[in-house]
Amino acid sequence: MAGLRLAFMGTPAFSAHILKALIDSQHEVICVYSQPPRPAGRGKKLMPSAVHKLAEEAGIPVRTPLSLKPVDVQQEFADLGLDAAIVVAYGLILPQAVLDAPEYGCLNLHASLLPRWRGAAPIQRAIMAGDVETGIAVMQMEAGLDTGPVLAETRLPITEETTAGSLHDELAAAAVPLLLSTLERLGDPDLKAVPQSDRGVTYAEKITKAEAAIDWPRSAIELDRHIRGLNPAPGAFFEYQGQRIKLLAAKPVEGRGQPGEALDDQLTIACGAGALRLITLQPAGKAPMSAAAFLNGRPVRKGDRLA
Repeated sequence: MAGLRLAFMGTPAFSAHILKALIDSQHEVICVYSQPPRPAGRGKKLMPSAVHKLAEEAGIPVRTPLSLKPVDVQQEFADLGLDAAIVVAYGLILPQAVLDAPEYGCLNLHASLLPRWRGAAPIQRAIMAGDVETGIAVMQMEAGLDTGPVLAETRLPITEETTAGSLHDELAAAAVPLLLSTLERLGDPDLKAVPQSDRGVTYAEKITKAEAAIDWPRSAIELDRHIRGLNPAPGAFFEYQGQRIKLLAAKPVEGRGQPGEALDDQLTIACGAGALRLITLQPAGKAPMSAAAFLNGRPVRKGDRLA
């Protein structure tokens, strides 16, 4: 279906990537909704979101309501006369009146194979849980949290090297052709919205800074997933000599000792089961560095303990 009249609703860089593809397509993005500018940086200057900035650069009107619940905000949305709204990590709940306003409703790009990992952090949670596969889904939105029927999906593997950052980029690339092909088929009776199963539902809770701390009594395999799932942000961390150090990459290896204990002088650290060979670290205020570079400035001897 050519020339759809669309609104786009999103906030972070992942969403901006999708918006750019829609701007470059045959469809018309007539309005963009995004989260209001937030304080950022040392000066706490109000900064617009990645989606907001891209829309302004493209000359597309941007709306940043604090809520979509007010009747006047809902009426403004309805007055756009949309064929569809595309929602990608927007950050606000869409009331039923908003969901019903476009002719073909509101379509959400969600970074998981629904119903697994509904919620805020599906990319990170899939890696941290040890999933071997994930994907991106185009969902017809309804009032529940990521409960709507699925129009299309693409599957991607999760390997032992996959990080949240690398998976984010792979999913963003896969999302564009998936969404555009789905938009081409809107109105086609052969395009079926498949209801989600009631079985296998999991929720991807928002990542908190507190859970980024490395819990050495866990197994090396679990901690490797934890580290990869939090790379690049917020970054898993441990403490050594009173300093917090991010751990961006590690490798499970054989080894036994007290959890957190250095088993050699090369940053092999005992876990609850097995050990981790630390590979890439980032001390506070510095760039990521190799284990060798880290040890040059901060030796960790056999028997030392990491917290």
